[in-house]
Amino acid sequence: MISDEQRAARTARAVAAAVAAGRDLGITVEEPEVLYDVFSVIVRLSPSPVIVRVPTVLPRTTTLETQLIDQRRELAVTGWLARRGHPVVPPSPLVPAEPVQRDGFSMTFWQLVEHRKDVEIGPERTAEIVAGLHAALREYDGDLAFLGGLDPFIPDGFEQLKDRPDLLSPEDLDRASREWEALRPLFASEEAFAEAFPGITVQPIHGDAPGYNLIATPEGELCSDFELVNRGPVERDLAFNGPEGFEAYDAAAGRSGLRTTDDRVRQALEAVAMLQLMACLSMAPDLPMLVEGMKPMIDQWRASPFAGDLA
Repeated sequence: MISDEQRAARTARAVAAAVAAGRDLGITVEEPEVLYDVFSVIVRLSPSPVIVRVPTVLPRTTTLETQLIDQRRELAVTGWLARRGHPVVPPSPLVPAEPVQRDGFSMTFWQLVEHRKDVEIGPERTAEIVAGLHAALREYDGDLAFLGGLDPFIPDGFEQLKDRPDLLSPEDLDRASREWEALRPLFASEEAFAEAFPGITVQPIHGDAPGYNLIATPEGELCSDFELVNRGPVERDLAFNGPEGFEAYDAAAGRSGLRTTDDRVRQALEAVAMLQLMACLSMAPDLPMLVEGMKPMIDQWRASPFAGDLA
């Protein structure tokens, strides 16, 4: 496991790269401030109104080349939404909307927005916002992958966990691997999904639980963190929202002209999302907090029926 000193050094390298890249782009930087440090280091380039996201904890299947593709897609989608007046955190207008690679990191630059941490966004409002986002994204015609972030990440994560019984027991890993092998064919491609779930439409989606990636500002809520933006069924964006969350989404979807959710698709995608979370344990050596953070979810998974039967 990475030590506190090693993690602090990694953060310092990420901040130094963000500052140097920002200055090269003409941004005034006097006192960089770390706002967040988990999978990415989020740096404000004070006094300029610029935020830099520097991913630091990544799957080993991610390379600088694949990062570049994903980050370009994220910047393209958020820029498109912002130009159409949709409430999102936009790319910084002070630099080109292009990822910057420096010192082994690949980073993106965003506009600073005022975050009201005293505001709690309720489930009904969240459902309304996510439905509105889906309605807007239906018209996006840029290049997006189908259900990115699943393969090869999940099987590679499980492969790494074979040698780490301290992170996931062999019994748990065996069950998770069998579930993945059963569910994997359903989501191998858009064509495979259409065959498995006839009549269920797909479209551009956020890709990473947009309800948990909302920022309350004095002007209203903004959608953020489109790092996993892709094509897929809307149920992918609603995993673990619970029956009330799906009910609220369906009501908002009807008002936005969207289809309502499908229960079988929801169950299958929630099962896959759980496997994705478990595969994240392969990154625990670089982010030890994952071990404790994942325990409640794994306990819940152990008590659930075998998800492979959903196939």
